[in-house]
Amino acid sequence: MAKSIMVCGTMSSAGKSFVTAGLCRVFWQDGHRAAPFKSQNMALNSFITQEGLEMGRAQVMQAQAAGIRPRVEMNPILLKPTGDRMSQVIVNGEVFGTMEAKEYYTKKQELIPHILGAYRKLEEEYDILVLEGAGSPAEINLKEQDIVNLGMAKLSRSPVVLVGDIDRGGVFASLAGTLLLLDEEERSMVKGMVINKFRGDVSILEPGLKMLEEITGVPVLGVLPYGDIDLDDEDSLSDRLTAKGKGGLVDIAVIRLPRISNFTDFNPLQMLPQVNLRYVARRQELGNPDLIILPGTKNTMADLKWMRQNGLEAAVLKHAARGGAVLGICGGYQMLGKALHDPDGVEEGGCLSGMGLLPVTTRFLNEKTRTQVTGQFRRLEGAFAGLSGRELAGYEIHMGATEGDFSPAVELTSQTGESKGDGAQAGNVLGCYVHGLFDREDVAQGLLQSLLAAKGLDPEEAKAFDLDSYREEQYDKLADLVRQNLDLPSIYRIMEEGI
Repeated sequence: MAKSIMVCGTMSSAGKSFVTAGLCRVFWQDGHRAAPFKSQNMALNSFITQEGLEMGRAQVMQAQAAGIRPRVEMNPILLKPTGDRMSQVIVNGEVFGTMEAKEYYTKKQELIPHILGAYRKLEEEYDILVLEGAGSPAEINLKEQDIVNLGMAKLSRSPVVLVGDIDRGGVFASLAGTLLLLDEEERSMVKGMVINKFRGDVSILEPGLKMLEEITGVPVLGVLPYGDIDLDDEDSLSDRLTAKGKGGLVDIAVIRLPRISNFTDFNPLQMLPQVNLRYVARRQELGNPDLIILPGTKNTMADLKWMRQNGLEAAVLKHAARGGAVLGICGGYQMLGKALHDPDGVEEGGCLSGMGLLPVTTRFLNEKTRTQVTGQFRRLEGAFAGLSGRELAGYEIHMGATEGDFSPAVELTSQTGESKGDGAQAGNVLGCYVHGLFDREDVAQGLLQSLLAAKGLDPEEAKAFDLDSYREEQYDKLADLVRQNLDLPSIYRIMEEGI
């Protein structure tokens, strides 16, 4: 039976995913078969496995850190918010339903068999399971129905490490306060604490660490410095969405839609030294970019209305009218068409006119398309000419079918072997359904060469960039950070002793 350890946090974005990935990498380097597990994840960044099943991107990143392929068992429940109080519920990679928060709360206990079934499969195949919690384990209004924090720790008999974020301030109070709100049994499960995102001299922190241990009776296992490590992000709290551009030969603006999904699609572009990629939520921030990207969204109609109301749609149309390049992925592709039809109320119901930049029409369907794909770009023109003939790989996740009288921009083959056309181009406007396009070095380089040529710059400035090697370097940097700053012998002992 696999040993296990759970990483909980005092709040969202405390660094649970970061620490989980670091431990997965360390265990893999130490010769163990390790796997991540998060029973319930709420995020709009998702991935399609080889089996055509949907899971959260954070567990994909952690699986890569552990040197294994992503499997849906690593994230049996995924909640994808469609509005302020509604989420699509994905169970074992397939749509279970769309529910209000209150309805889902009443059904959580029914999902425990699905969670345990996934956990047991991993337990049989791996030496170590690194579990990740969600939010905070001290959300006392939710504890009775908890299936992701200490509720999951109890089900799996996993000892817990509690992570606090010092960068936001108040880390001693958040760690001690979290433990104070747990009952005696729950506190006994917490075997150590980690302080994350520290900037400065640790010796100055040491008196506080000793006092924290005296107050709580729980040892501090280490202080992780704020490291410059580039990992895929889980959700809309990502620093990527608010970071200012770094400067570069090419300026790319991604529209930060309220329900933006799969913004990890653009991380490979952000890594290129020649590219300044930034996220824009207001018309005043747009400026005059070389490329505007409309990303995926969990509610295309609502987010198009949002763009229409705040002036961003008009700005995109003006940009396109003067020959500027526009790229739409998934929901962004749907927005660029002539119309959106939702007869069954999959999103908001009714019909909505699109931006009219592509000769396509989308009809929303109740059945979700979920598949990995490979393919090749057809002959493209203008700002996207450099993509012509290049091979691509990625995945589709959408609830709509897009049709029209046009020549597809991409020829695809699904994981079932089905061949089909996808996407459309009209002038300097291009759209398609494929997520993960730029994970292929050749595709990212081709786009950059096209944009450089359109500016009259030398396309050879688009240097080759090996994304896979870069990611491996980042995981190794993370493992080094964990080894240098956490008490790994104590962590191994904690797993051995259990609870």
